Amino acid sequence: MLLKMTMWVDSSIVLLLLILFCHPQGSSQGKHERRLLNQLLDNYNAMERPVANESEPLILTFGLTLQQLIDVEWVDSNLSWNSSQYGGIKDIRMNPKFLWKPDILMYNSADERIDSTIPTNVVVQHNGTCTYIPPGIFKSTCKIDIRWFPFDDQQCIMKFGSWTYDGRSLDLRLSSEEADMSTYIDNGEWILLGFRGKRNVIFYTCCPEPYVDITFTLHIRRRTLYHGFNLIIPCVLISSMALLGFALPPDSGEKLTLGVTILLSLTVFMLQLAQTLPPTSDAVSIIGTYFACTMIMVAFSVVMTVVVLNYHHRNSGTHEMPQCIKTLFLKWLPFFLRMKRRGRKTNSRHVFFQNKMKEMDRKERSSRSLIANVLDIDDDFRSHNSTTSYLSVRTNEETVNSHVCGVAQREISTIIRELRFITNRLKTEDEAAVIINEWKFAAMVMDRVCLILFTLFTFLSTFACLFTTPHLVA
Repeated sequence: MLLKMTMWVDSSIVLLLLILFCHPQGSSQGKHERRLLNQLLDNYNAMERPVANESEPLILTFGLTLQQLIDVEWVDSNLSWNSSQYGGIKDIRMNPKFLWKPDILMYNSADERIDSTIPTNVVVQHNGTCTYIPPGIFKSTCKIDIRWFPFDDQQCIMKFGSWTYDGRSLDLRLSSEEADMSTYIDNGEWILLGFRGKRNVIFYTCCPEPYVDITFTLHIRRRTLYHGFNLIIPCVLISSMALLGFALPPDSGEKLTLGVTILLSLTVFMLQLAQTLPPTSDAVSIIGTYFACTMIMVAFSVVMTVVVLNYHHRNSGTHEMPQCIKTLFLKWLPFFLRMKRRGRKTNSRHVFFQNKMKEMDRKERSSRSLIANVLDIDDDFRSHNSTTSYLSVRTNEETVNSHVCGVAQREISTIIRELRFITNRLKTEDEAAVIINEWKFAAMVMDRVCLILFTLFTFLSTFACLFTTPHLVA
């Protein structure tokens, strides 16, 4: 505690010594400056326009430095003196409330206060030249053109002029056509391309006097790196992923889910873009057009995915393929796309079963012919009448053999009917499988066509939006 008190006492002593050493001990020029101020302000009226001849305009030189500063210079004939009579004083600083100041304001100001400058002292030289450099932050109204956002250039106008004096009373002169940018600090979002000034003389219909104004045009360009990495590249990647939905097999069950997820992702980026752009309906930005085209493409891809899944899961019991779809999706498009139907093996399988059935029929007829020759019976027992006919008994010894042959005949007929039922069933299943494979192949062809069309649309829209912009890199 004692140490702390000692340190505080020591620092207080040092601070007191510094104040004593820094205190001015007097100035030999104080009486001259006091006498000069008294003489200059004696009978000086701050409301009076400081000109020797009231019929002549006061020339006001106007300049602007791009660091929140504005400098105005004029000659006040009432504030001149001979420096040799006042101890060599060539310039003094005076409070602006005691002097006449030009009422220069920015016409298109968007600030709450139309005059956003901070009053500072006026530097008055011995020849009457007054330099007034009030710092200020100017907010101007500027029409933003978002047509090429984020590859856009903007031009903002800052119009300065007198609020009450016309050109006959106050003549504005431009100190330099280019604003002073030596102290300008680069901005992370905009690139300053130019800041030029122009003197304008305007005659209004209401008044015959000319009105002079100085208009500075600020030409800036937006840096595209931030928006490229955060908006354009993710949108291109997401739209490219939408193309993978057409390469995904329909049986995976994730085909439609992928398209809907990509559509929701693009919606999120569209909302982020809407928050970045100013709310205006004058024009649509190029990136907004690209996002809208991409969202329409993804939404249409979801619709086509539903159609593809509908085609893929159709069967012979619910749908019959029209002839136009067969011609388009089973002949013409596969020919141009170099696609082969692997489902045609089902037809060969059907032919195989038909050949097998014919072979079984031939074997069954040959076996029956053999039994008929052995037992000396009629060979024609395929029909219902043949199955119900009986063998003529030639002798009493042959009765037992004919009974056994009839039982065998009925069993063989039953087996043949079952084989025919199985064959017809297999034939029906093969025909249904052929129809299902045709629908699946049509869905595959539609997937391939959509993949090609949407890929071309994605590349063309991307290159069209990027290469029609005024510049790509800023």
